[in-house]
Amino acid sequence: MYPLLFRAVLSRFDPEFAHHAGMAVIRVLGAPPFAWATRALCAPDPAHRVSTLGLIFDSPFGVAAGFDKNAVGVRGLAALGFGHVEVGTITAIPQDGNPKPRLFRLVPDRAVINRMGFNNAGADAAAKRLAKLRRRRPATIIGVNIGKSRVVEVENATADYVSSALALAPLADYLAVNVSSPNTPGLRGLQAVETLAPLLRAVKIAAGSTPLLVKIAPDLPDEEITAIAQLAVSEGLDGIIAHNTTIGREGLKTDAAVVEAAGAGGLSGAPLRERSMEVLRVVRAAVPGDFCVISVGGVETASDVQERLDAGATLVQGYTAFLYRGPLWARQINKGLR
Repeated sequence: MYPLLFRAVLSRFDPEFAHHAGMAVIRVLGAPPFAWATRALCAPDPAHRVSTLGLIFDSPFGVAAGFDKNAVGVRGLAALGFGHVEVGTITAIPQDGNPKPRLFRLVPDRAVINRMGFNNAGADAAAKRLAKLRRRRPATIIGVNIGKSRVVEVENATADYVSSALALAPLADYLAVNVSSPNTPGLRGLQAVETLAPLLRAVKIAAGSTPLLVKIAPDLPDEEITAIAQLAVSEGLDGIIAHNTTIGREGLKTDAAVVEAAGAGGLSGAPLRERSMEVLRVVRAAVPGDFCVISVGGVETASDVQERLDAGATLVQGYTAFLYRGPLWARQINKGLR
């Protein structure tokens, strides 16, 4: 039913408009009595629970950052069967993001190009929403992904991240430092170990007892990925998220003119599957067995998730396939896991 709806109706709408419309439905599904019925239909099998970061995840499969930038759909996403929701990316200073259009479907590739640019209402607004969620005891783990405010110069990035961490870490089950989006000028330069080390050190102090992870890019050479993974361990972080979107465009089925017209931005979806597995193996080989590794990129089916778990991922996240699979995506994956 959903594939037909997507082809006949949803694919005709602007992607960003369709996303906001879908989020409105998800918010409704998170409110009683709809949440009770949705949860009954989509609840993960208790056998799939995962213990990591000092937390219990109902399912190893969760929503990656970028889907719910302002922490408005957490309850609905939890009801739909996701074991965790990583909200954000959130910046200390509110920002509108890049000019529209900034989100593009590559349907033949089951992929998306985005150059959203961390559009969000800011850390203070997110903190208020998260505090309200906490009072109502959300039925899922909430991760909070933080990034650099666009108006802040790269040399002042550490203070900017610390500001977000101070506001959001007390309300998060875990905190993720995003230094890997291709859509904020200069951001990926922060992945250099000599720059990243003091940044992570400062954010870890600000985060206090909240588990801290760092999210990396797939476009780094393997030796740099290894160095960042080892740095995360040596600095006492709790995990690593591998990985963000790619600036690469290799091997796409979509007409080259369509891809060129979409322009700059991060590519996500099925084309990342192979590289995502490579990055996972590189990271897993560089960190201790009990170190949390969250694998993201090119995940669509239960077999994709199972493959990541078998390769050493502690948890798995998805985002882009939600567009192509529909609201019962997490249910399909949870039902298909061993």
